[in-house]
Amino acid sequence: MTPPKTPDAPPARLSLISRHLGPVYPINTPYAVERLPNTVDISLLPRIQVRQLTTTTPKMSQPAHPTLLIPGPIEFDDAVLQSMSHFSESHVSAGFVATFGETLSMLRKLFQTTDPAVQPFVLSGSGTLGWDLVAANLIEAGEDVLVLGTGYFSDGFADCLRVYGANVTELKAPVGTKPTLPEIEKALSEKKYKAITVTHVDTSTGVLSELKNLSALVHKVSPDTLIIVDGVCSVACEEIDFDAWGLDGVVTASQKAIGCPAGLSISMFSGRAMKAFENRKTPPSAYFASMKNWTPIMKNYEAKKPSYFATPSPQLVHALHTALSQILAKPVTERFAGHKAASDKIKAAIGALGLKQVAANPDEQAHGMTAIYLPEGVKGAELLPILAKKGVVFAGGIHKEIVTKYIRFGHMGVSVLDPTRGDIERAVKALEEGLAELGYTKP
Repeated sequence: MTPPKTPDAPPARLSLISRHLGPVYPINTPYAVERLPNTVDISLLPRIQVRQLTTTTPKMSQPAHPTLLIPGPIEFDDAVLQSMSHFSESHVSAGFVATFGETLSMLRKLFQTTDPAVQPFVLSGSGTLGWDLVAANLIEAGEDVLVLGTGYFSDGFADCLRVYGANVTELKAPVGTKPTLPEIEKALSEKKYKAITVTHVDTSTGVLSELKNLSALVHKVSPDTLIIVDGVCSVACEEIDFDAWGLDGVVTASQKAIGCPAGLSISMFSGRAMKAFENRKTPPSAYFASMKNWTPIMKNYEAKKPSYFATPSPQLVHALHTALSQILAKPVTERFAGHKAASDKIKAAIGALGLKQVAANPDEQAHGMTAIYLPEGVKGAELLPILAKKGVVFAGGIHKEIVTKYIRFGHMGVSVLDPTRGDIERAVKALEEGLAELGYTKP
């Protein structure tokens, strides 16, 4: 018997399936905000995507490897890495859109902002892409920017701003220190700046810049100046109170204290910064890094509406969602306190070994990393391989003025917040033994 003929699918379903081919859907343009127009019945989309491959959820087990204790990337939690194995899905599917929207909302909690005018961005790229976002969108060619110089990465931010035509003034401090508030006040009093940039933790030196009093000073002396923070090595381990401190922009990346694999540029911009962008006289001087192209996409994703400008990484966004869920399971103040306690312990152990830090002033020492001067006669090129053989990986120097004189110890995320791992104790022991093998005797 011939089976009955299946009725033709409704036009809405046909439209849904073939929308990538339809001429009424202009994709790959900055104006293709709504991927699914109102003529499509989005109720046909599954709300939850499920692919059941086994009857049990696999437990992630990382292969044995040296503990990565550089200032990023850091060691990652099993659950975060497990999220990276999420099955392939469309970047405009209902399931992914919901995950991305929740991720953007959770970032607001991490940055401590409840202001609806504040805009988060999560883009595929490294932390450096945040510099481009600032330079291409908030600054126009010829405008003045004051860069507070604390090392290699503040220098890099200044270079990026110059590429886009900014007139950059660098207020540099000696290696291992930061510009003082009186110096900053003097600079702001002498010229009107569109923005001031500060590297919260300069990864090349381990210098921590204070933000609360700095922001108060800028608002007092030069209230129209935007306050932009490079938080690549600080977000999620150093306190940042976006609203209370009156910050205008914080740019960071996924692979450091947030604890997600590298590949995402993460940033937060105030309503004042977004107004500055909207009021610019010339178009943004970038395409991929254009806020004009990305702002409607980010707004739609957070509202759980599918959008498209350029393809995000669903797997990385899932990993970020997991990392943020873990972070926000407890008050963020506890996370900051945990990093400080671990940092104090590490710095005390380094002092007990008779070693000095690049950032000599305790008030200017980062809590997620430590830059350590090497003893006389010890070379980083000899010490680092010894540490690696002992199962811990530190980073070499990067600041051009002292590059061969120091090493860097990163202590962020699970390595310090999960004491059962023993990462920090093992690292300090390896450092002591490695130095002894090279002939160093502690005082």
